[in-house]
Amino acid sequence: MTDRTILVGMTTQELEAFAEQLGEPKYRGRQLAMWIYRKGVITFDAMTDLPKAFRERLGEFAVINPLQVIDVKVASDGTTKYLSQLPDGETVEFVFIPHSDWDTICVSTQVGCPIGCKFCASGTSFSRNLTAGEIVGQVLIARHRENPNIVFMGMGEPLLNFDNLVKAIRLLNREVGIGARRMTVSTVGIVGGIRKLAQLGMQVNLAVSLHAPNDELRGKLIPAKLPPIAEVMKACWEYFQATKRRITFEYVLLKGVNDKVEHAVELARLLKGLPCHVNLIPYNPTVDEFERPSESAIERFRQILADKGIPVTVRHERGTEIQGACGQLRRQHLATLEVKT
Repeated sequence: MTDRTILVGMTTQELEAFAEQLGEPKYRGRQLAMWIYRKGVITFDAMTDLPKAFRERLGEFAVINPLQVIDVKVASDGTTKYLSQLPDGETVEFVFIPHSDWDTICVSTQVGCPIGCKFCASGTSFSRNLTAGEIVGQVLIARHRENPNIVFMGMGEPLLNFDNLVKAIRLLNREVGIGARRMTVSTVGIVGGIRKLAQLGMQVNLAVSLHAPNDELRGKLIPAKLPPIAEVMKACWEYFQATKRRITFEYVLLKGVNDKVEHAVELARLLKGLPCHVNLIPYNPTVDEFERPSESAIERFRQILADKGIPVTVRHERGTEIQGACGQLRRQHLATLEVKT
């Protein structure tokens, strides 16, 4: 597959140039873009307004999507987790989450993750960045209806793959037709990336995976060298001022680690005045070292934030029965390969 041109990831203009390379009129590239991005077809034969000879040449010289689904797990609520193989044999996972009035697709931006959060299955290995086409390809596979919410919260740190992330956002917006305000970029707090994203003027949402209210505790949970929380907060203020988009703070609650009363009080003090929302995430067990807090501890933490004027919700669990947390399915797949070899 790697010796053929991969079409997902190309703009309409690039597809026009590709069509001309194959001896076709430029408008054939616009037709390709419509079939691939708007109609979501997965075979050239389905592109019924293209000449048969052109479709045959496309099959010889091109591939639509660089991802090949090798495993799918569906939960009772419809949440679906995909494991896909990339052209170089690496694997990546992404999740479709249905709601009554909208869908959410959680996509990955890297193969594994270099950050190494101690409670996350994605951080156990890192191979490479995903291309823009490999990022967009996840959405095209998992999309069930138009204009879903896209969250770059799967495997990887999106802002460490900045150029491919931005190209993917623009492709999803301009080619697929998904509104920028329906996209959310999640970061562990890459200050330079937050500022660069703000400068681009795109109306995407920003979510910061904080997980601790102070640098000491955060350093124990996230071993990667990160900017101090004070610098992250300053960048968040700059992002809000540039985009007027409210910041979301992700906070994984770990029993006896970061779920105490003093942690909630400190977090509320840290966020005071910033237009934001806190998304509390009760731990979805992936690493034996950590446990999920009790329901009373979760509610206590939420209530403290609410009482201090911080908008807060507790994320409803989805996909636990299908290993929905980042990296779990890929980790299982890699372990299976190791056993076979």
